[in-house]
Amino acid sequence: MSHMNRVSRVGHELSALLALATPIIIAQVAHTAMGAVDAVMAGRVSAADLAAVALGNSVWIPLYLLMTGILMATTPKVAHRFGAGKLAEIGPLVRQALWLGLAIGLLFAFLLTQARPVLNAMQVDPGLIEPTLGYLQGVAFGFPAAAVYQVLRCYSDALSHTLPSMIIGLLGLLVNIPLNYVLIHGKLGLPALGGVGCGWATGLVMIAMLAAMLTWVNRSPIYRFSELFKHFERPRWPLIRALLAVGVPIGIAIFAESSIFSVIALLIGSLGDTVVAGHQIALSISSLVFMVPLSLGMAVTVRVGQALGRNAPRDARFAAALGIGVALSYACFSAMLMMVFREQIAGFYSPDPAVVALASTLLIYAALFQFSDGIQVSAAGALRGYQDTRAVMLITLPSYWGIGLTVGYLLGLTDLLGAPSGPAGLWQGLIVGLSCAALMLGWRLHVRAGRAIHRMAPTQE
Repeated sequence: MSHMNRVSRVGHELSALLALATPIIIAQVAHTAMGAVDAVMAGRVSAADLAAVALGNSVWIPLYLLMTGILMATTPKVAHRFGAGKLAEIGPLVRQALWLGLAIGLLFAFLLTQARPVLNAMQVDPGLIEPTLGYLQGVAFGFPAAAVYQVLRCYSDALSHTLPSMIIGLLGLLVNIPLNYVLIHGKLGLPALGGVGCGWATGLVMIAMLAAMLTWVNRSPIYRFSELFKHFERPRWPLIRALLAVGVPIGIAIFAESSIFSVIALLIGSLGDTVVAGHQIALSISSLVFMVPLSLGMAVTVRVGQALGRNAPRDARFAAALGIGVALSYACFSAMLMMVFREQIAGFYSPDPAVVALASTLLIYAALFQFSDGIQVSAAGALRGYQDTRAVMLITLPSYWGIGLTVGYLLGLTDLLGAPSGPAGLWQGLIVGLSCAALMLGWRLHVRAGRAIHRMAPTQE
C-alpha cells in the first residue's frame, strides 16, 4: 500500500470514528452533568438534602451502570448483522433486547425500592434514610424506561446513527433543571420535596427520553428497514440468552471499574474531611475526563462489529488500532492539562488550601493513569466488537480488585511496603491495576484480531 493510500485510509477511518464518537461524548457528558445539577440544586436547599442525593447516587448509579452494561450487548450484535447485510435479522433481535431491557429495568427498579438494608449496612444517619429512600423511589420510577431507552440507543448507535442519543441527552439535561426546581421547591401547586424531588425529576426525565427516542426511531426513515414496531413477538429465550452471554460480562466489567472508586472512598473515609474532599475533587475531574475515551471505546465497538459483519477482519483490526491511537493522543492532551493546571482546577472546587494541596497531588496520579486508562477502555471496546466480552471481564476483575486495590491498600493504609501514604497510595494502586488491565487487554485484542484474520475467507486475503 502506498504512502498516500495509507494516509487516505487513516483519514477515512478517523473521520468515521470521530463522527460516531463525538455525539456519544456529548451525550455522556450531558448524562454526567445531570448528576452534578442534582447535587448543586439540592445543596442549595440544605446539607441534609445534598447528603440524601449523594447517598442515593451511591446506590442507584452502580446498578444503572450494571444494567446499561448488560444491555450494551445490543450494539455488537446489531453492528455485526448490519455490516453483514443481514437486515432482516435486526428487527427480531432488537425486539428481544427490548424484552430483556424491560425485565432488567423492572427488576432493578424493585431492588432500588428495597434499599433500606443497604443504607442500614452503610450506617447512614437515621435522619437521612427516609429522604434517601424517597429519592431512590423517584429514580426507580424511571428505571424501566431508562433500560428500554438504552436498548434503542444501542440499536441506533450500531447503525452509525449516534446523533439521536446526543440530542435527546442534551434535551434531558435541559428538562431536568426546571423539573428539579419545580419539585424541589414545590412550584405549580405541587408539594416541596427538597432533595427527594431530584429523584422524581430524574425518573421523569428517563421516561421523557424514552418517549423521545421511541418517536425518533418510529418516524425516521433510516430505521424503517428493520420494521421494529410492525410486529409483536413474545420473548424468545435463545436470543435473550445470547444477549445475556455477551452483555453480562460487559456489565460486570463496567461495574467492577466504577465501583472500585466507591470502595476507595470508603477506605479513606476515616482519614478526615480534608482527605475525603481532596479525593472527591480528583475523582470528579477524572470521571469527567474519562467520558471521552469511554465514548471512543463505544464507537470502536461499532466500527469493529460492522467490519467483522462484512467479513473484513483486517479493517476491524485497523479500526481497533486507530481507536487506541486516538485515545492515547487524547491522553497526552488531558494529562498535560491536568498536570499544568491541577492547582487551578482544584481551587475551582474548594477554597481550602489543604484540600487544594491534596487534590492537586492526586491529580498528578489521575494524569498518569490517563494513558493506561485510554488503552484499556479502547481495547475493551474493540473486544466488545469481537463479542469477546468474557475475556474482558476475566481480565478487568483481577486487575482492578485483585492487583490495583491490593497494591493501593498496602501502599496507602499499611506499613508493609513502607510508611502508609494514604490516598496517594490508593491512587498509585489504581495506576498499577489499570496498567495491568491495559497490557492484558491489548494482548488479548492482538490475539483475537489475529485469529479473525487467520479465519478470513480466502477471497478476502
